[in-house]
Amino acid sequence: MKNILILGASGQIAQWVVKALATDPNIRQTLLLRDPKKLTGQEPANARVVIGNVLDKKLLKSVMTGQDIVYANLTGEDLDKQAEAVIAAMLAAGVKRLVFVLSLGIYDEVPGKFGKWNNAIIGEDLKPFRRAADAIEASGLDYTIVRPAWLMDEEEVDYETTAKGHPFKGTVVSRKSVGDLVAKVIAHPDRYVGENLGVNKPGSEGDKPYFM
Repeated sequence: MKNILILGASGQIAQWVVKALATDPNIRQTLLLRDPKKLTGQEPANARVVIGNVLDKKLLKSVMTGQDIVYANLTGEDLDKQAEAVIAAMLAAGVKRLVFVLSLGIYDEVPGKFGKWNNAIIGEDLKPFRRAADAIEASGLDYTIVRPAWLMDEEEVDYETTAKGHPFKGTVVSRKSVGDLVAKVIAHPDRYVGENLGVNKPGSEGDKPYFM
């Protein structure tokens, strides 16, 4: 039995992951979310729901105990603080495997006109994301960082990855694609350990996302 803790479980990418894991009899999901109104009422049988915030140390400690993999789908101006809380709780509980979704652009790795546009639109907002990435990489955990392109709702799985230190490709990617990548790492935790992956839809290069 594999125990998976999903933080920010009401997020749209996380919902795809929850669905992907729903029918696996060997997986137990713990879904942590802040807002009970975000519950769909269709949470799978292999999931238990906990309402709360990752910055609640006591709560995070209690849900962390006995987990095998932590998948964080968090956001906000205090994302770096949230990441530090997750890292501390994992180290205290002896949980090693972490998958953390962040954003493109945190390393100024997006080339050309799209890179300039992206930086102008969200550059300032990315600072806590970059601090979160630095904390994760320095944590000693078995991490995989995922940096998606601009997200879209198309029900498709179509993506490629780029390594940290390489130019980011494309402008968009579907939430379902990012969820597919996360679910694959959960199914095969030895994949992408210590990797920091850009994720995009192949052939989606442009000056900005098509929907902007």
